[in-house]
Amino acid sequence: MKNMKGKYLLGALFMALLGASIALFAYTKIVMKPSLTVSKDSSKVEVRDAQAYLTSLQSQEGQIDFTYAAELTVHAVVHVHTKTVIGSQADNPIMQWFYGDRYSSKPREANGYGSGVIISNDGYIITNNHVVEDAESVDVTLNDKRTFTAKVVGRDPGSDIALLKIKAENLPYIKYGDSDQLKLGEWVLAVGNPFNLTSTVTAGIVSAKGRYLGLNEGNNKIESFIQTDAALNMGNSGGALVNTKGLLVGITSAIISPNGAYSGNSFAIPVTIVKKVVDDLREFGQVQRALIGVNIQDIESEDAEKLNLSEVKGILVTRVIQDGSAEAAGMKENDVIIKFDGQPVNSVSELQEQVSKHRPGYKATVTYLRKGKENSVPIVLKNQAGNTSVVTAAMDGDMFFGARLQSLSSSDKNSMDIDYGVKVVEINDGKFKDIGMSRGYIILNVNGKKVRTPDDLRQFTNNEKSLKSIGGIQPDGTILNYQFGN
Repeated sequence: MKNMKGKYLLGALFMALLGASIALFAYTKIVMKPSLTVSKDSSKVEVRDAQAYLTSLQSQEGQIDFTYAAELTVHAVVHVHTKTVIGSQADNPIMQWFYGDRYSSKPREANGYGSGVIISNDGYIITNNHVVEDAESVDVTLNDKRTFTAKVVGRDPGSDIALLKIKAENLPYIKYGDSDQLKLGEWVLAVGNPFNLTSTVTAGIVSAKGRYLGLNEGNNKIESFIQTDAALNMGNSGGALVNTKGLLVGITSAIISPNGAYSGNSFAIPVTIVKKVVDDLREFGQVQRALIGVNIQDIESEDAEKLNLSEVKGILVTRVIQDGSAEAAGMKENDVIIKFDGQPVNSVSELQEQVSKHRPGYKATVTYLRKGKENSVPIVLKNQAGNTSVVTAAMDGDMFFGARLQSLSSSDKNSMDIDYGVKVVEINDGKFKDIGMSRGYIILNVNGKKVRTPDDLRQFTNNEKSLKSIGGIQPDGTILNYQFGN
């Protein structure tokens, strides 16, 4: 009996050990394995906790790294400092008592600042027109703290672009990219000098394209802003918007904010517009702006219904300019433009952006809808004068009685406390020079009618045939009116 009992206990012990071994093996295979490995590119990585897992995901190929673009561009963005002498209104002792120097006839110096982008190693710099307009002097400070006096090569209020030049060599610069290839949601960097700080980098995504804000000046203004959520503040104007490859895709220009500081939206001028304007200013000193020769507006649902359009898309032609390119191509009022050179366009700003890439004389193809039928016609773009010649400053449409005129800038309006008028920016031989009018005179009215644009003067004088009176403000702030005989 003892032998039998010993054999029974030995067998029981063996079975217990066998069961424990099977249980341990099963637990290892079934329970522990899922927590030991994760798959990444066909290799195995041990993951001990959630933080380690996230770190391994961040190391995968394709993750965004801004350091390359930032390092490539930060040294090619400069600080722009301007000085402007402002003359205020004529002496008014009562107003001067209450408001101080604003109503003193003594001129005063105003300082401004912004950013700029070096685009060549020999010192060409892009900035905004509104940064340097009316400036008596412009200084540029590089990221290495060297300061240079800059020459304003040219300005274009219509696109809010200005070109500067400094005497320097072997400068770091940013290469042009292609803003047409930007996609919504794509990462971009804004590089500038906010609040007089040295170069600062912020990041965001492309929120929208082709935005029209109504900010630019002139009769032929062009707006097709890139909207981003990259943080911009005072001083960022004229800085660089670059993609993650460090290529220039825009010039930062504006923010929409109730208090003037960043609040979620910022806007940049596409490099497709910038490059053309800069090339023109560099070569001619004046933008060679091409025109189709039509007045246009965005299509609304009411227009689509009236014209029996299947979709609310395209740009409605509201007027065809006499002797313009569109008239020569056979286009008519109520045509709906849907493509320019094969590129779909669905808003006025999108069409303007495409046209603005070209100079007068360029042969394009315009596709439009007329009574539901699609038509494509060749069209030769012309300048404002109705031809394809090169336009110089003395030939542009703002010459009047020998003087070159410009619409008022924001600083002009603020300093003179007015909201309309045009400014004399150049005096040549002609009636205005004969009567002693000087550069800087602001014309408020002609023949008793308020003047808001240079074109108003032509209209109110019957194209310079009738001039009875001119009223306005001299550079020192005094009122000076001119009366002429019948």
